[in-house]
Formats: sequence, structure tokens, C-alpha cells
Amino acid sequence: MADTDDFTTGDAGASNTYPMQCSALRKNGFVVLKGRPCKIVEMSTSKTGKHGHAKVHMVGIDIFSGKKYEDICPSTHNMDVPNIKRNDFQLIGVQDGYLSLLADNGDVRNDLKVPDGDLGKEMELKFGNGDDTLVSVLCAMGDECAVALKAMSNK
Repeated sequence: MADTDDFTTGDAGASNTYPMQCSALRKNGFVVLKGRPCKIVEMSTSKTGKHGHAKVHMVGIDIFSGKKYEDICPSTHNMDVPNIKRNDFQLIGVQDGYLSLLADNGDVRNDLKVPDGDLGKEMELKFGNGDDTLVSVLCAMGDECAVALKAMSNK
């Protein structure tokens, strides 16, 4: 018997992206440019000649790497928009370049790298000082990254 179905991924069937018409996209929204989830930082629409479609020129910044991407798309065409999830975790450790994060349900994650630059330094400093800190983790298209820090409010 040939095994055709693969159920090992265990995902709920939610797609990484959904389509949206180019003309409906907005600055500060999200879009997939060159296969990467990006935040739109610039948009402009150009009128075209006879029988043509208006074109939308977009510039986006990759939400994980910070790289800049550009694309031009007819305004009537659809573009993919990434499904983005943001979760907050309590920072409980920093070791060997990885974060130890505590979820609301009590699970501990040790698989996220300390971000590069000032944010990573600030995380290490806050943990070193013993501050109760929440780390915001952005998840899109199978990638995850710690993107922000905030002080925990005492309940």
C-alpha cells in the first residue's frame, strides 16, 4: 500500500498567507515581497496608458531580517499577505545565545536565538538585572523572531 497522506506536520490547516488585492494594501500593513514577510513602508500608484492597468509600487522591510524589498504589481492583481501572530513570553533565561521563555500555559521554550544588536543586548541586561520582562515573539510563514521587550505589570 502506497502511503500518500503525510500527517506529521500537525498544523491546523491555517495557511501561512492569504490573498489581498493590490489596491487594498496600505502603508504599515504587511505583504509578501520576494517570498519574505514584509511591512510596507512606501506605496505609490502609477496610472498607465490606454487599456493598461494602474500599477502599485511597494517598498517593504523584511520583518525578520530588516532587508528592504521592492515590487510592482497591477492594482487589480492579488498579492499574498502573511498571517502574523504575536505572542508574549516571560524571559526566564539567556544562555549560549538562546532565550529561555515561559509561556502562559507553563511551557518553556529554549529554541529562539537572542536577537542581534541593541535589542539582544537589552534582553541580556534586563535578565542580568533580574527585571521581570516580557518578550514579544513574531511568528510568520514558519519563521519566529523576538522583536520587542516590555516590563511585566505586577498582577
